[in-house]
Amino acid sequence: MIPVAVDSHIFDISRTIQLAVAPVFLLTAIGTIINVLIGRLGRAVDRRRLLEEHLSEYSGEMRDDAVTELSMLAHRVVLVLWSVTLAVLGALLVCLLIGVAFAGAYFSMDLSREVAALFVAAMVAVTFCLLLFLREISIAAVSAHQTLRPQSLRPAFRNDTTEKK
Repeated sequence: MIPVAVDSHIFDISRTIQLAVAPVFLLTAIGTIINVLIGRLGRAVDRRRLLEEHLSEYSGEMRDDAVTELSMLAHRVVLVLWSVTLAVLGALLVCLLIGVAFAGAYFSMDLSREVAALFVAAMVAVTFCLLLFLREISIAAVSAHQTLRPQSLRPAFRNDTTEKK
């Protein structure tokens, strides 16, 4: 027969495992957000490289537009990097939350305040991550109509046969 104290301890750890499932889903969601952010970062960096490659070919208003777009892209990259940083911080806080919850159950300590504080801190980090992400999206949407088209990056080739009618 299992002593009552051990039985209670096993119940506490089992309950903690059940409660840890929700933060694991939260980690999955944060991981998905990070994946989206890294994709957006890659696109912005690729676009920046493309513009920088062809910047010397531009002149006048087209060059000014390219420089403006490069500035917007730089701002977007910074926003995405901060957003990723906050998402990773939120994920780390969730991991710490799970660890503290298990430590409290293992050592039979009441760490509910610490767990609650870690959860609030994680939600604050993820909230600010999403706010920065929203700002980056709004800059991208506003600048979408102002960007140089890929066709303008290469000289236009004319088909002389179509002009001779």
